[in-house]
Amino acid sequence: MTEETNQPEATAEETNQPEATAEEETKVTESERVKLSICEDQLLRAKADYQNLERISKIEISQKVTLKTNQLMLGFVGIYEDFIRAKSALENESANIEGLEGIIKNMKSLLDENHIEPIETKGKIFDPKFHDAVSTVEDNSLEEGTITQEVAKGYISFQEVIKPSKVIVSKKNEKE
Repeated sequence: MTEETNQPEATAEETNQPEATAEEETKVTESERVKLSICEDQLLRAKADYQNLERISKIEISQKVTLKTNQLMLGFVGIYEDFIRAKSALENESANIEGLEGIIKNMKSLLDENHIEPIETKGKIFDPKFHDAVSTVEDNSLEEGTITQEVAKGYISFQEVIKPSKVIVSKKNEKE
């Protein structure tokens, strides 16, 4: 009897519904288990796809931000170099350069904050990933491919060259 109606519970015979056999129940539950297994597999695959998409998106966004930052900083480096040249020119004329030195110091600080560093060249071996050779000079006292002079400073950001150094490279005299 149920508590709410005080009526006896109806059996399958009384409701004119055939009672499910144990074999039918096993088939239904086995079928449901297979469906559940398929759904769980699909859920795990969807979750993995989402995690991969999220990871790839973060990487792509980071790369795009770095690229745009490097492009902006490359323009800034040109202005920074102009200030350094102006300072040198004013020093040669014995002008007061205190204000200019402060500006250059602030600009250098901004470059440091953005991990922009000059590429070391003097005495190093030429590396086409970091340097552009604009000329060669014969010098048997140096190893072939040694940088003898820097024509224009290059800059690197997080191991990525944003402006290669323009350099003069040594070569051996072919006659000796």
